[in-house]
Amino acid sequence: MSNPFDDETGRFLVLVNDEGQHSLWPADLTVPGGWRSDGPERSRQECLEAIEAAWTDMRPASLVRAMQSEAR
Repeated sequence: MSNPFDDETGRFLVLVNDEGQHSLWPADLTVPGGWRSDGPERSRQECLEAIEAAWTDMRPASLVRAMQSEAR
C-alpha cells in the first residue's frame, strides 16, 4: 500500500483550518472536520507551492492575536 500523500501524479487540495494552518490533502479523500478547501484541485507540486506562498507565518492565528493584544 502506498501513501496517497506521496503520489506525484495524484490530484490534491490545499486545506486551511481556523488557525490559518495549511495542509496538503489528496483530493479523493474526505476533507477532515475543522478544515476547508482553499482552491481547486491541483497537482501535488502546485499545492505545495501554493502552501509555501500563502503560509509564511507558522504561528497559529490565535497566538498571533494573543501576542498583538499583549503588545497594546
